[in-house]
Amino acid sequence: MNKLVAKLTALGLATTIAVSAFPIGASAATAGVYKALPLGTGVAGTSSIYAGVTNAFGKILYAAAEANIDTATVVASSEELVLSTEDEFVKNIEKEDISNLAVAAVQTAVNVRASASKDADVVGKLYNKNVATILTSEDGWYKIESGNVRGYVKAEYLLVGNELALEAATITYAKVEAEALRIRKQPSTDSKIVGRVPKGEDVVVLDEKDGFVKVSIEEGDGWVSKEYVTIRTEYTFGETIAEEQARLKKEAEAREAARKAAKKKSGGGGSGSYVVPDGGDGSAVATFALQFVGNPYVYGGSSLTNGTDCSGFVMSVYAAFGISLPHSSRSLRSAGYAVSASEMQPGDIVCYSGHVAIYIGNGQIVHASNRRDGIKVSNVGYRSIICVRRIF
Repeated sequence: MNKLVAKLTALGLATTIAVSAFPIGASAATAGVYKALPLGTGVAGTSSIYAGVTNAFGKILYAAAEANIDTATVVASSEELVLSTEDEFVKNIEKEDISNLAVAAVQTAVNVRASASKDADVVGKLYNKNVATILTSEDGWYKIESGNVRGYVKAEYLLVGNELALEAATITYAKVEAEALRIRKQPSTDSKIVGRVPKGEDVVVLDEKDGFVKVSIEEGDGWVSKEYVTIRTEYTFGETIAEEQARLKKEAEAREAARKAAKKKSGGGGSGSYVVPDGGDGSAVATFALQFVGNPYVYGGSSLTNGTDCSGFVMSVYAAFGISLPHSSRSLRSAGYAVSASEMQPGDIVCYSGHVAIYIGNGQIVHASNRRDGIKVSNVGYRSIICVRRIF
């Protein structure tokens, strides 16, 4: 939704406003005088059009300023002033400038160099779909800034000012601020409940309408009032060489700690007739997890035999190997370290919107799906993957 329209909606303004709502001194005959005036401009014989926020026209201009819009074009007639996402008023609002934003379009990563030369020192990296700001350009190179890394990247590896690429590199999340938030079939509090999401979890936002947001959960897409969520938009950025080295060191230490914990725990545990396989690797995790297929799903649960939800399932499976993980799909997106979807191995944690699963190989996952299906095996691509995390 256009930023200005959103602000006007928040102010409670109707989509059609009579010309009589113009500031004191304005009339239908002089309405055309207001067309294309910069904000703050006064008109002889009237009050300043930037002032008067107690009347409708003043609120329009005030809302434009609040939305960081420098200039508004007003289309007025002797009968009405129309505001909608389709009319000329909104079409003439200055759009957000993305001409200096770039998205990395690479298989894995591209080097960021100290100068515009392939022989220059590497100062950092941009990974696929990282977002960068273009500072300057020269001879087929862009000088960029992304996170803490600043340097030069060959132009062929960046999509600049590309709205579709930027949209694909962006994820909008709704963080749940209420206990067991109900997700509904339609944007209404009276609509059928699709499912529930616990407090603190993140779900991906698909759309917005009438004070509701459409989100993706395991049970399907549904709607929730914006009153009960906090919305944020995320980009990913590049990293400096020092940041990369620190991350790799931390990942290596985490892998080693996981292997030691699994080696100490494996071979002698289990729940009832369920036995933890020897060894501490992802394949052992996948083999152990598959033993629980057919067991029930319980919202908020963590029992592999009596009932668990998706994050409780992942947490409890890994606990059998001596590894402590959070009971939260949101937090599991930061567990271990990231791998690409094309590099998935058995035991990896696959994260979806409001849901997590364990990859078992051959394009399949095992997960605590929902109350109807319980713990089951599905194709890994049955929903859009947000990220993949590896523990071992």
